[in-house]
Amino acid sequence: MALLRLEKKDGIATVYLNRPEKRNAMSFALLKELVTTAQNIKKDRSIRCVILTGEANVFSAGIDLSDLNNPKNTAYAAWELIKPGQSLFQKAFLIWQELPVPVIAAIEGYCFGAGIQLALAADIRIAHPKTQMSIMESRWGLVPDMGLTRSIKGIIGLDLAKELTLTARVFDAEYAKEIGLVTHLNEDPLAQTNIIAKEMLQRSPDALMAAKRVLDAMQHQPQKSLRLEKIWQLKLLLGKNSQLARKKDKNPEVQFLPRQYK
Repeated sequence: MALLRLEKKDGIATVYLNRPEKRNAMSFALLKELVTTAQNIKKDRSIRCVILTGEANVFSAGIDLSDLNNPKNTAYAAWELIKPGQSLFQKAFLIWQELPVPVIAAIEGYCFGAGIQLALAADIRIAHPKTQMSIMESRWGLVPDMGLTRSIKGIIGLDLAKELTLTARVFDAEYAKEIGLVTHLNEDPLAQTNIIAKEMLQRSPDALMAAKRVLDAMQHQPQKSLRLEKIWQLKLLLGKNSQLARKKDKNPEVQFLPRQYK
């Protein structure tokens, strides 16, 4: 059985974590599939929005501890942690931030450890109010190492990030919404993510990509953000989809071309 299930329809790619018998816990093999799937989505210009979710009404209970504790994986994990550049554990999550399309997480059930780090890599998070969440790594004597220091930056304050990380406290999505960790609450997160995704499909795919790049730069490369605004605006004005967007504003039947820029 595939560890991820991918559905593509009308420009929306829905990626399901597919280990329901393990509450979608993330094995090393699943992490590799996350990278491969994201790389394939990046190449597919028919995809204009991505939804991340989990099978069986569970997002993810976190890292698969049986994989983590397996002596056969020790050398592999050690190499990933000491090699230059991003480790597999970081790339499997941060690659979703790097996609040239919006990524929305539909969260319910459990969203622990690796699960919450994947959710934070999305651009928008929709959670069921009863979802249980935790930055759980300190419970296992570990530190979050899947890109959390980049993905949580600017979403909540440093003091709250420290409190939740150091205590490994379990909290519900209503509290997460209160502190800004999730974007919206909804009794049917997947349905709501599709509504938002379909709104985005009414916009130029190049404008969506450029806006994501500029807003991410505001958070992670502030010294470059103003320059990127100008660069991307010039690219968009020279592109075909910008012209189509102005026509579509008057005639909703106008269709965009595939994304022009990478």
